[in-house]
Amino acid sequence: MSTNERDLIVGGQAVIEGVMMRTPNAYAIAVRKADGTIVNTAASLPKWSDKFPILKLPVLRGGAVLMQSMGLGIKALNYSAGEAFVEQEEAETAEVKVLTPAVIEGEGVFAGITGGLPGVFPIPKKQKRAKDVRKGGTAAAASSIVFAMIFNVLLFVAAPLLLTNALFVAAGWAARPAVVSTAKPANTVGETPGVPRDRAETTLERTWNSVRTYLHPVRPTVGFNLIDGMIRMSFFLIMIVSFSLLKDIRRVFEYHGAEHKTVFTWEKGLDLNVANARVQPRQHPRCGTSFLMVVMLVSILLFSVIKFDSLLFNFLVRIALIPVVAGLSYEIIRLSAKKETGAFFKIITKPGVWLQNVTTKEPDDSQLEVAITALKESLKLEPASREPELAPLS
Repeated sequence: MSTNERDLIVGGQAVIEGVMMRTPNAYAIAVRKADGTIVNTAASLPKWSDKFPILKLPVLRGGAVLMQSMGLGIKALNYSAGEAFVEQEEAETAEVKVLTPAVIEGEGVFAGITGGLPGVFPIPKKQKRAKDVRKGGTAAAASSIVFAMIFNVLLFVAAPLLLTNALFVAAGWAARPAVVSTAKPANTVGETPGVPRDRAETTLERTWNSVRTYLHPVRPTVGFNLIDGMIRMSFFLIMIVSFSLLKDIRRVFEYHGAEHKTVFTWEKGLDLNVANARVQPRQHPRCGTSFLMVVMLVSILLFSVIKFDSLLFNFLVRIALIPVVAGLSYEIIRLSAKKETGAFFKIITKPGVWLQNVTTKEPDDSQLEVAITALKESLKLEPASREPELAPLS
């Protein structure tokens, strides 16, 4: 293996009964079919920056990488489902089901340096018409993906923002608005002020007034966004731990471990075989979970600068700035990855390494074989002559 090859950073993603591996200029997906054989597909990656030179600029390139990663990740999940279940028949239905949640997880999401897109995405279940999943064009698959994206926004953006706002109002850290009573004022001598003659304030009205109180817009500060980020992280941890208890997701986590072991084998310059991969650790410091801290810190600072006295505007700005947060995080990750032995890199990756005790499981030799096949197929499409570079987003 040449020095240039050894410096080439690879990344990947666990999929259904398989692994997607990505090198700077290509990707490959390998899947273990029900009959035990391994099938794979590989292709060169389009260079968006060649067509749109502006995407070579710092920050912008990170946002582009995020979008490309999401598309490739969902494509890999659909391909793997179609191949893994192609020979399995379900007599109950011939329709495609795409409701089981999966975390797009792996290593290589940010240019081979990291690889985790926190969130829930639908993956196809066992089905009769697997060819429809491979094409990825069914209405059921499209609607499920749209639903999953909306669910992610509500869970990881809207809910933390609303909960943090209510917490600040309840704790007295923000001014409470004056409550306007909906009751008609008394106008007869002897009547109690504020109590209408014909009716008392209804339960619905009291509830609405209470909701308006707690949702009175709080102008975000660093402290506000810190709590918002901690709530978001808590939701993610609960989701990950819950999913790890599901049998199907546990299999995905085992392939995640196989992917990490294969990447370690490549980085150490060893021959890509099961024996060498088996003894490698399954927790990798460049896994996407290791960089959730970076994303959280960037979002805390950015949302503290761009803020409004409106819950709706603060919600919309969080959605609009997702590519910016991704771009800034990407630049930080690029710089830190060049100095993997540095203190900063070790600090920001430590929480993710701990979390990988949940998101990765020990793979067996057959799973390692699949991951190795994916990496070998991707490497075949790399140019013969190249300078060391970072793998594009996976």
